[in-house]
Amino acid sequence: MKLVTFVAASLCAATLASAAGAASPQNFPGAPGALTLAGKCAKLVVGKLDATKGCQGELASVTLVNGQVTLIFTSGGKMLGFQGDGTQIKPGSAGNVTLPLNMIVTGVGQKMTGQVKVTGSCTLGNPYNGKPIAIECSAKSTDTAFTGSFKTSGKAPKQK
Repeated sequence: MKLVTFVAASLCAATLASAAGAASPQNFPGAPGALTLAGKCAKLVVGKLDATKGCQGELASVTLVNGQVTLIFTSGGKMLGFQGDGTQIKPGSAGNVTLPLNMIVTGVGQKMTGQVKVTGSCTLGNPYNGKPIAIECSAKSTDTAFTGSFKTSGKAPKQK
């Protein structure tokens, strides 16, 4: 899919290309690189715009060498990325972890179109355990709320 191509090109391709290593099941989102998760997008809302109907059944996770993690939802040719500092991931309940968010990144087709500073978090489980997990993200800027929810198929992520 073109999503991963766009992600790698837009989110510091040179950094990703120089990074080595595969994602570790104990450390999702893992080492620098791009992964895709298959499943079902349950919710994607930006402000009052509900983009859930067109939301695709694939979620990308991009980790940069500086620790920044972006979870990217796609709908109708547009992308919405929930970005945060992966070095600040904290253990949560029921085996989940929480990623604090500091930025929403947006894109159309193969181009990045914007970024917005936010506060919020994503809660996610370990997709390597062979069971479906939920990824729940919510963030707020000074004037807009962002929500994304995705349930994986239970299959391990694919490294791209």
